[in-house]
Amino acid sequence: MSEAIAFPRPEAPAKAPQQGLRRTLMIGIGAVALVAALGFGAWYALVGSHHVTTDNAYVGADTADITPMVAGQVVDVQVADTRVVKKGDILVRLDDRDARIALAQAEGDLAKAKRQFAQTSFTRVALSAQVEARSAAIASAQAQLNSAQAAFNKAKIDLERRQKLAPSGAVSADELTIAQNAFAAAKANLELAQAGVAQAGSNRGAADGDLAAVRALLDGTTVDTNPDVMIAQAKVDQANLDLERTVIRAPVDGVVTSRAIQVGQRVAPGAVLMRIVPVGQLYVDANFKEGQLRRVQPGQAVTLTSDLYGGGVVFHGRVTGFSGGTGSAFALIPAQNATGNWIKVVQRLPVRVALDPHELADHPLRVGLSMDADIDTSSTGSVP
Repeated sequence: MSEAIAFPRPEAPAKAPQQGLRRTLMIGIGAVALVAALGFGAWYALVGSHHVTTDNAYVGADTADITPMVAGQVVDVQVADTRVVKKGDILVRLDDRDARIALAQAEGDLAKAKRQFAQTSFTRVALSAQVEARSAAIASAQAQLNSAQAAFNKAKIDLERRQKLAPSGAVSADELTIAQNAFAAAKANLELAQAGVAQAGSNRGAADGDLAAVRALLDGTTVDTNPDVMIAQAKVDQANLDLERTVIRAPVDGVVTSRAIQVGQRVAPGAVLMRIVPVGQLYVDANFKEGQLRRVQPGQAVTLTSDLYGGGVVFHGRVTGFSGGTGSAFALIPAQNATGNWIKVVQRLPVRVALDPHELADHPLRVGLSMDADIDTSSTGSVP
């Protein structure tokens, strides 16, 4: 057999220096990790635990819908979308000719009511004089009645005396006839006088009634407090208001948006012509998870950044309140959790944040922009 050839085996490298380096490196990494953990723990205990954040936040505003109060045809539109307007600026003009005619008619009715009041006042004076005249007529009729009564009594006595003497022939038939005729005439005159007194009393009663009716209309009133005049004045005020409403003005400062009106279009009361966004009174609705709201209270300070300006511009605000329910609770089709395959979903509750108007003036925002919100739960303060 041939002898095996032995090859020299390589010497093993020294492991001690490499193991020492690795151990040192691991210790260093562990020390760095420990320091980082301690630092994070200290930061979280002192700062992080007092802050809740969300990027599910959006700018909102209570927009003003511009609607006409009267019907009419549009003759002028003085604004367009994106136009900045001030409170009181003219937005739209409606044709005011019908309103001016209605105002003229109402003013005519008011003048007529005032004239009727003056006429009624003079009528009261005339009726007072008429009552006095009717009283005098009653006195005159009573005097005539007394005279007729006296004549009747005399004619009756004369007739009775002649009737007693007639059988003895002391009175002729002609004298008896004359006495009978005189008695009949006196009786007729008496009845006529009695009717005259009754007529005079009736006339006095009618005059008293007319005077009482006029006094009921006038007593305790003046030309300004008379009911008919007040009704006519109210119609004039309404006509003036309708005429004023043919000019539609901006109710707030803001930016015009969603204009939906053109010249020549006829509008009805309540139709939305455009909207005005009060950009100086914006707020943010930040949708926080329900577990983040344990220590959130109204009045706490909020810092916000916008995607529009980036992190270099920081907005400051205050929590003003919480929504009455989660977004899903008020959805058009609310989630139905009473099913066999139910899966719990963390809900979000909108938190209203009021913004600093001075910061909004320096860096304007618009409705719907995204925001990042950070609430300092350790802060306190009054709700703005």
